[in-house]
Amino acid sequence: MKTDIITIGDEILIGQVVDTNSAWIADEMTKIGTDIRQITSISDSKQHIFDCLNESKNDVDLVLITGGLGPTNDDITKETLAEYFDTELITDKDVLEDVTNFITSKGFKLNEQNIKQAEVPANCKRIRNTNGTAAGMWFESGGRVVISMPAVPFEMKEMMQKSVIPLIKNHFILRSIVQKTVQTYGLPEAMLAEKIANWENNLPPKMKLAYLPSPERIRLRLTCMSDDKQKGEEQINNQIESLKNIIGKYIFGIGDIFLHEEIGNILRELGKKVTTAESCTGGNIARLIVSIPNNSDYFDGGLVAYSNSVKNKLLGVKQTTLDNYGAVSRQTVKEMAFGAIKMFGVDYAIAVSGIAGPGGATEGKPVGTTWIAVANKDKVWAKKFTFGNRRAINIRRATSTALNMLRLFIPEN
Repeated sequence: MKTDIITIGDEILIGQVVDTNSAWIADEMTKIGTDIRQITSISDSKQHIFDCLNESKNDVDLVLITGGLGPTNDDITKETLAEYFDTELITDKDVLEDVTNFITSKGFKLNEQNIKQAEVPANCKRIRNTNGTAAGMWFESGGRVVISMPAVPFEMKEMMQKSVIPLIKNHFILRSIVQKTVQTYGLPEAMLAEKIANWENNLPPKMKLAYLPSPERIRLRLTCMSDDKQKGEEQINNQIESLKNIIGKYIFGIGDIFLHEEIGNILRELGKKVTTAESCTGGNIARLIVSIPNNSDYFDGGLVAYSNSVKNKLLGVKQTTLDNYGAVSRQTVKEMAFGAIKMFGVDYAIAVSGIAGPGGATEGKPVGTTWIAVANKDKVWAKKFTFGNRRAINIRRATSTALNMLRLFIPEN
């Protein structure tokens, strides 16, 4: 079953509003087994709407539209759809009741523009909106379904979840779709693809692999279309087990999980605690750790030691170490890590010091040079990385690399 998504609004085309609706809708529709053929953003233009609907007429089973249903003159979607489906606008008493209740519940009086909101094309199925004044509309023509919804995200999402998706499931015969995501870190995308090429080339015919890279992780998303959901799940699970035999140490989780969440799971299970001593990452590692609920089980606090004086006075990094090797060095991050463990009295520490950029480079230490250490009371791993020349990306990569080092360090120490 093929689906097109159309978002309507001049504000999207000029960059004033970011279209998050289409991404959310596409994700929800993929989950229930539809294939997204195309996502299009268009202007508030009758001809443009006509053109898009005509272009999809013979190629898709379902068109989902958001936008242009407001009470102002530039909102023309409803009138355009009435003309396209050769019908007139009529006042629907149920929609009028919804509009009246919504407006008066906010302490306002109903005006002519509000009443106009209760007008809907005569030949559509009305979809009620409990969070606003724009009703949704369901049209059927030539075997194709066209659904129009408001563009306000929270209105659209509730309408989709409560009404539209159940209606779609009832109207269409949908395939079962099974998706699982393997979370990896430690291999660049090209090297990862090379390492698993043979495995990928031998995936079952109805199974697809997508690479979804970011500085925090590379997600390997497996999708299986099947008439039998249980069989699809078994096939995906078997492929994941095979993948673990190839890149097991680079896999840190299955499903929608980040490294800092997995670290929390590991520490909580062991009953251990971690602290952070951060320079170039500026507290970003600690920020991620505390973003997880109940993190106090394994995190008491950390320190942003940006200047050499703080590294020296609070973490106990020797002045001779800073003088002889510099802040960005193996020796310094090792002392930072041990100093943090002593300071906070915990089991593990992460220490990071680097040149995030754009300035600060010295001879032999270009922008992006970063030393990371992970340690317990008795042992430390320290390693140098060169991430690049973009400050924000360097901070994200240093953060994820540090967390991944700790993930690998804990089982061995």
